[in-house]
Amino acid sequence: MSLLEVRGLSVGTDTTPLVKDVSFELAEGERVGLIGESGSGKSLTAAALLGLLPDGVRATGSVRLAGVDHDLVGASERAMAAVRGKTATMVFQEPMTALNPVMRVGEQVAEVMLLHGTRPDRRAARSAAVELFTKVQLPEPERLVRAYPHQLSGGQRQRVMLAIALANRPSVLLADEPTTALDVTVQAQMLELLRAADAAVLLVTHDLAVVAGVCARVLVMYGGRIVESGPSRGVLTRPRHPYTRGLLETSDLTARTPEGRLRTIPGTVPPAGRFPDGCVFRNRCPKASPRCAVLPEWRERLDGGGYACWHPVGSHG
Repeated sequence: MSLLEVRGLSVGTDTTPLVKDVSFELAEGERVGLIGESGSGKSLTAAALLGLLPDGVRATGSVRLAGVDHDLVGASERAMAAVRGKTATMVFQEPMTALNPVMRVGEQVAEVMLLHGTRPDRRAARSAAVELFTKVQLPEPERLVRAYPHQLSGGQRQRVMLAIALANRPSVLLADEPTTALDVTVQAQMLELLRAADAAVLLVTHDLAVVAGVCARVLVMYGGRIVESGPSRGVLTRPRHPYTRGLLETSDLTARTPEGRLRTIPGTVPPAGRFPDGCVFRNRCPKASPRCAVLPEWRERLDGGGYACWHPVGSHG
């Protein structure tokens, strides 16, 4: 059963397209990774799903969420406020900017429950906040609920964000780079908490090892488009799109050049709105040909995924 269904999602300003024709589904209990370099459109896609776009940036297409009787694209702010934090929620990349610096963290967890009426009063909400802090493995939860964000470590603040996200038992959890800037041990603990979450998870990340360890399925994004998708094991071991292969080569510290240097994808990610017509990767692709000036057709992978490329990895054309 699909909890989240995205069809033809495009995001941009009046003059600049930023995300183009993105479609995917998220099933009950499923964990899906959305990967790509910085500037590929990952975070913007996640923000668009919950109507959290910056001023002047708009979305078109369709985003349907199970249990919500209206399309999220174009919904009023009042309608979206009823969805955010209850049916679907988000863990942001930098908790220090997402948390209220002058409000105790326990009160911030309690507030989201009181706003949506999932706890009858403030006393019950505070008690639930302590339980949530225990669930996300925060030490001394009775003490930490009275702390302010600046009194916590980065890993503890990220756990508070996760507690807020889980407070109302949402069916869909969007996690935008939730392990960035955390040390290896804390990162592993955060990923284990995401694996244990009851919600379906869309994990936005640039870390392929994280996707391999957490997600059953992966979406590869470049230039605001999904260029490959499929089961994580298949895509990360048998990529069909040259961009996916490039990501894999640059992420493997043993895949060095004969000179001993780390491999890189040639060129840089173009600025927003300046990706080429046709295949968005063609200006950096070693297999590019004149045919790539035409937008590639979507082709099926043998494992049930797909890719958009005229000259896939393993072909001779």
